[in-house]
Amino acid sequence: MTTEERFERIEHVTAGLAEERRKDREEFRQLWRDTQRHIDEVAMNLSKLTVQVAEVDDRLGTRIEALAEESRAADQRLGDRIESMVSAIGMMRDLRGGDGELKLAAAR
Repeated sequence: MTTEERFERIEHVTAGLAEERRKDREEFRQLWRDTQRHIDEVAMNLSKLTVQVAEVDDRLGTRIEALAEESRAADQRLGDRIESMVSAIGMMRDLRGGDGELKLAAAR
């Protein structure tokens, strides 16, 4: 093989390597663009989910406040009812004497 043939062979191999490298670069660029697009999609979906979670949190907070108010109102009604029953029991005790007899005449 002559020197000229060797140079031609080296140029041919080098051109093949350069073409492979060009194809690799283009493939890497396409992969990079695809990856960036996926990252952008994930970021957008995450942003939407964040807004949805905030809305659900607001609705849940409002519902919890309403239930707490209902609970406080029911507790107040129960307390008032217990108080009136205790008062009625006390009045009944006062109306009865030590022997258990009703003292209706004295109560009038």
